[in-house]
Amino acid sequence: MKYTHLGRSGLTVSRIVLGTMNFGPQIGGADAHTIMDDAREQGINFFD
Repeated sequence: MKYTHLGRSGLTVSRIVLGTMNFGPQIGGADAHTIMDDAREQGINFFD
């Protein structure tokens, strides 16, 4: 996974972002957590 700095905040985030806008209306809580857990295992740490 490639990472970059988020502006001047000092945070290091993955260059790939997982958008979660439709998690509430489209995906149940258990499935949403599974998707986020899988993303974290792949090195994604930037969630929108």
